[in-house]
Amino acid sequence: MKKISLSVTPRKVLGKKVKKLRREGLMPANIYGRDIKSQAVELPQKEFLNVFKEVGETGLLDLQVDSKVTPVLIHNVQTDYLNNVLHADFFAVNLKEKVKTMVPLELTGEPKAVTDKLGLLMQIMSEIEVEALPEDLPEKIEIDVAFLAAVDEQITIADIKAPEGVAILTDPAQVIAKIGELITKEAKAEAAAAEAAAEAAKAVTAQAPEGAVLEEKAEVPQAEQPEPAKTEET
Repeated sequence: MKKISLSVTPRKVLGKKVKKLRREGLMPANIYGRDIKSQAVELPQKEFLNVFKEVGETGLLDLQVDSKVTPVLIHNVQTDYLNNVLHADFFAVNLKEKVKTMVPLELTGEPKAVTDKLGLLMQIMSEIEVEALPEDLPEKIEIDVAFLAAVDEQITIADIKAPEGVAILTDPAQVIAKIGELITKEAKAEAAAAEAAAEAAKAVTAQAPEGAVLEEKAEVPQAEQPEPAKTEET
């Protein structure tokens, strides 16, 4: 794996005061590791972003502090709600000791089911945990999905062939990608129309006044009045 160098300087600004550093285009960071004392450092944010874009969290990096160079991995990148990087850790590694980290998964090829318009490709997992010597860590693991030809066909962790020197730690039964049912535009339109009709029916019911349906009262005939009695003329 290609290694890249990055220079940082010791940082004296700590706590909430680091906001001032960010306003100046600097990013606070920390170096830590099993056999070293944690050290606060800072570096230009643009430089970090350029390097992180290239190495991610699996690329080995030569970190220079003053005249000392330490092999590190980038860990724990913190961002705000706008995805601006706020802080990162540099994990110092021993090149002779294996490390555990997450590696991105990249799907390649177009599934036959998609080509034949029988289904849609669904990616369930985007990264897996691996263990390897720092110099053996892959930048990513590519997975060919072109052979998936029918709905419900899938690829699991168990189907991956790990690169040499790399052990996959994620549960082998976990699904990485599968073919889901194809939802046509016509089906979507029909479902939307049915939902709209149901909502309209609810609205009509809700707006109807109480007691709108009344029982008709039966007419009660008036009682017949007796005719007046006739009297004889005298």
